[in-house]
Amino acid sequence: MINAQKLEEIAQQVSNALPSGLKNVAEEVEHKTKQILQGQLSKLDVVTREEFEVQTQVLLKTREKLVALEKQVAELIEQASSEQE
Repeated sequence: MINAQKLEEIAQQVSNALPSGLKNVAEEVEHKTKQILQGQLSKLDVVTREEFEVQTQVLLKTREKLVALEKQVAELIEQASSEQE
C-alpha cells in the first residue's frame, strides 16, 4: 500500500539537508520522519499503482463491452421496427 522506497527517499532528502555536524541528529530525524510519514500516509484511503492499473484495464474492457452492447441494442431496435412495418 505505502511505497517504502519513496518514504526512504523523502527521509534521506531531509537528512541530507541538515548540516554535516548534525549527522547523528540527522539519523534520528530520518527515523522520526519515516515514522511520521508512514503514520500520516496510512490514514489516507489510497490504492497502490498496481491496483489502479488493474482497475483501469477493467474499466476499459467494460467500456468496450458497453459500446458493443449499445450497438447490438440499436441493431435489434432497428430490426424490430422494420419488422413491424
